[in-house]
Amino acid sequence: MYRYIFLIGALNAICHCLENGLARTPPMGWLSWERFRCNTDCANDPDNCISERLFQVMADLLVTEGYASVGYEYVNIDDCWLERRRDIDGKLLADHKRFPSGIKALSDYIHSRGLKFGIYEDYGNFTCAGYPGIIGYEETDALQFAEWDVDYVKLDGCYALPYDMDRGYTQFGRFLNRTGKAMVYSCSWPVYQIYAGIQPNFSAIQTHCNLWRNFDDIQDSWASVENIIDYYGNNQDLIAPNAGPGHWNDPDMLIIGNFGLSYEQAKTQFAIWSILAAPLLMSVDLRTIRPEFKEILLNRKIISVDQDPLGIQGRRIYKHKGIEIWSKPISPVYQNFYSYALAFINRRTDGTPSDISVTLKELGLINNYGYRVEDLYENINYGILFPKTKIKVKVNPSGVVMLKGETQNINQF
Repeated sequence: MYRYIFLIGALNAICHCLENGLARTPPMGWLSWERFRCNTDCANDPDNCISERLFQVMADLLVTEGYASVGYEYVNIDDCWLERRRDIDGKLLADHKRFPSGIKALSDYIHSRGLKFGIYEDYGNFTCAGYPGIIGYEETDALQFAEWDVDYVKLDGCYALPYDMDRGYTQFGRFLNRTGKAMVYSCSWPVYQIYAGIQPNFSAIQTHCNLWRNFDDIQDSWASVENIIDYYGNNQDLIAPNAGPGHWNDPDMLIIGNFGLSYEQAKTQFAIWSILAAPLLMSVDLRTIRPEFKEILLNRKIISVDQDPLGIQGRRIYKHKGIEIWSKPISPVYQNFYSYALAFINRRTDGTPSDISVTLKELGLINNYGYRVEDLYENINYGILFPKTKIKVKVNPSGVVMLKGETQNINQF
């Protein structure tokens, strides 16, 4: 009934990947772009413009509202932080009105809160919003980021030639490593090449980047989330094997708590991103987020799926008439039997919940000692179930039911 193909051996194959000791699990934090975009009008909108004040406030809220305690540790600036020109020595300048204290002071502030600091640049003549890019200044900018004590660098790819990216992203990654300051390296290298009809060299990308984008920017809509889910499902044979500790596919930001997702849809995004072992980078106004969406983002059990140390990206194992099942091998492992996280998604729009019935065996859970099964959203423990046990879940339209099956062993009886 259920087509189940999981090539664990292939997923754990030898990988010549970037080993800077960072991002051993997918990075977690807060990123400005999707929610605040390139709002530079601090005169008329001082609370929401891209400014040092905004990032300080969000850093404070990560700590005081409990996000840092569950793993959200990066505070990342995106585009539009720069002046339009470099200084006379060719160094980058933060906008003097919106970042009057300078980037080093902001970095110090974020570090003082026990968090980490991320910054944005572009492998091009300009950033996507038209600010100075790094071309011609690669070593200078890498050294400057190190001087600012940056922990995470996102490098976009606007105003650049996709054919040059194999060399350019590689070179900048080397410059970052030569500074001696450990910095997570987030690349947009593959997506721009895919847009240009170039097949990315994922072996090279893994060698030089900690994470990378493969597909469109997320927008604040369910349609956008669905498109990303479809892309990762339809292309999983190419994409999934590239993920693992230190090197991750990035389906883009979490838009949970903004304007475009219902409660059910927000739960679905969080579940699928965790199955994908995706970076969990919130882009939401933490000052105004409603409690039910905050609860999703703070779900420790689902975060633990995303952060599982095995680092295996999950896959879609069933798709039929609007119903999908996604599966991710996780720890603990007993002999050759993995534990699993399972997401049952209802993509139908007919307005009524759908029942899904399936045995554990049909899902690939074949350990005869059984699995301790729990619902990660509802916090229901179903006890130990066995391969022949049929489970039945009721899934709301555009919603998800997420289960964890923890493999058992003879010593637990």
